[in-house]
Amino acid sequence: MLTYCKKCVMPSTKPDLKFDDEGVCSACRAYEDRKHVDWDERKVELETTLDRYRRNGSHWDCIVPVSGGKDSTYQVIRMLQMGLTPLCVTATTCDLSELGRINIENIKKLGVDYVEFSPNPNVRAKLNRIGLTEVGDISWPEHVGIFTIPVRAAVQYNIPLIVWGENSQNEYGGPAAAADNNVLNRRWLEEFGGLLGLRVNDLTEAYGIEQKNLLPYSYPTDEELQRVGVTGLFLGHYLPWDGISNTLIAQANGFVTLDHIVEGSMVNYENLDNHQTGIHDYFKFLKFGFSRATDIACLHVRRGRITRQDAVEIVLRNDGKFPWAYLDKPLEKILDPLEMSVDEFIKICDKFTNKKIFKRDATGALVKDRHGNLEKINYDNV
Repeated sequence: MLTYCKKCVMPSTKPDLKFDDEGVCSACRAYEDRKHVDWDERKVELETTLDRYRRNGSHWDCIVPVSGGKDSTYQVIRMLQMGLTPLCVTATTCDLSELGRINIENIKKLGVDYVEFSPNPNVRAKLNRIGLTEVGDISWPEHVGIFTIPVRAAVQYNIPLIVWGENSQNEYGGPAAAADNNVLNRRWLEEFGGLLGLRVNDLTEAYGIEQKNLLPYSYPTDEELQRVGVTGLFLGHYLPWDGISNTLIAQANGFVTLDHIVEGSMVNYENLDNHQTGIHDYFKFLKFGFSRATDIACLHVRRGRITRQDAVEIVLRNDGKFPWAYLDKPLEKILDPLEMSVDEFIKICDKFTNKKIFKRDATGALVKDRHGNLEKINYDNV
């Protein structure tokens, strides 16, 4: 049986999530702690930290990694409001949507310098396939590249400070706030923006991908990081961080949302840039029994916008549906660059499905409805 948090609806199968003696998850407890934060004091801390990296017009003050989403749009707006000159850096997503491109172009219109790095698409398609078949993560190259590319840009353009958004794993402002020992190293980077079960050496040795084609997915050397003094901070530590608030501010500055709820979600304002995201989220459901709708519902329960029972019903209706399409693009079209059929994809899905948390028939086979959807053994504590 799955055990769920008694305050939100997150199951205990979520990696690194802990439950206390009252059956409340560590994410809910962390949010309760944030209610006691002195945000005015945090903002002063942020301004003090940023002041150390201002170049006063002689160079870019910081790098802001941007996808074109609501949060990165919000990050850019806040840096401009605080008088910084950011260089915005995008690691091009694996299967960019039309709406994703519109929102990237909107970031440029905010009045910033912008660099977009597009890795070799043939190599990346191979990495998408390897990630999906070997570790159940089609988005492996994207999730690595969104960290490696901005760090490489920081070294190349001699910009020490990287401004990230929210660090969802820790209540942590980032190393830039430290007076000493604040330069990133490869060990820190690989822990924060990790390689997610695959390493570059694995790809070279096992799959014959040449090292020269894997440069976008590896970090600079410690010597290069030290030479520039590359460091970073998480804006969500210093400013109240909330998806709806970020969306409203981004929309007021040109950000465009979808005209319907995103497949597998409960909102229309996030994960709008990559057609592969539906597959990534579905595999999270197969492995751990929760997906995007659960993530978002829990955020809104913690903020008092919906009740826990509302969240249970939303998750039951929206979470973990088979990804026949995402952002209106059919699954077979999404799989084409991977040279993968839908039938092969379904076999990979079954391979990574956690059989302990889904219903099975008398023969042990997974029970699926006519749309290919699985059913969890329980959707709440019983």
